[in-house]
Amino acid sequence: MEYKYEMHCHTGRISLCAKTEPKDLVRMYDKLGYSGLVLTDHYSPMTFWDRRIFNAKDMAEFYLTAYRELKDFCGDGFTVLLGMELRHYATVNDYLIYGVEEDWLEKQPNMLNWGMKKRFEEAHKAGYLLFQAHPYRPFIHRCNPDYIDGIEIYNGHTPKEANDKAGAWARETGKLIVSGGDCHSLTDNSHGGIITHAPIKNNADLLDVLRRQDFTPIPIYKPEK
Repeated sequence: MEYKYEMHCHTGRISLCAKTEPKDLVRMYDKLGYSGLVLTDHYSPMTFWDRRIFNAKDMAEFYLTAYRELKDFCGDGFTVLLGMELRHYATVNDYLIYGVEEDWLEKQPNMLNWGMKKRFEEAHKAGYLLFQAHPYRPFIHRCNPDYIDGIEIYNGHTPKEANDKAGAWARETGKLIVSGGDCHSLTDNSHGGIITHAPIKNNADLLDVLRRQDFTPIPIYKPEK
C-alpha cells in the first residue's frame, strides 16, 4: 500500500501570503488521496510584525493556532504534523524544519534572531532536520551546505529549471532531498510531497523516513542531468 504526504503547505491563518483555511486545506488533500501533511506555515518577520506580536511566548502561541485546529479537526483519520518554514532577520532565504514539537517551540526565544549556524545547531540539538527551501528562486542564495541536512529539490511554486538546479546541487553536495507543493490556496495545483510504503503517524516516523530517504518524491520527479 502507498501513502502520500504533503511536505510544504500554508494556511492563511498564519502565513500572510496564503488564503487557505486550516479545515479546507485538510479537506483538499484528503480529496486528492493524501494520507497527511506537514504544516509548514511561515515563521518570519512578516508573520508577526503585521499583527503586532513581538513577545516570543505570544509568537509561539499564535503560530500554533492553525496546527492545533487541524489536529482537532482530523482526529486520527488524517496525519497532521507540525513543521516550519523559518526565515530570520536580514535574509530572504527560507528553511523547512521537520520534526517540530509544540513544547519545543513554546520554549524557544525569538527565532527570528537566529543566524545560519545557530539555526542548524538548535535544530540538531532537538533531533530535527533542516532543509533549504526552493534554493534557486530569484534573490535567494544557496547557504553553506555544512549548515543544512537537505534540499527541497521540487517546489510547486518554482520553475522547473530552478528545481532542476536544486536537484543538481543536492547530488553535488550529497544532501537529503524533499519535495513540497508549497500550497497557498485551494486553487493551487502545485501539490508535491512524498510517497511511502508505510504510514507516517508521528514526527519520529517522519524523521526516520527522511533520514533513510525511503520515499518517492511527488511528482515522480527526475531532475535533468
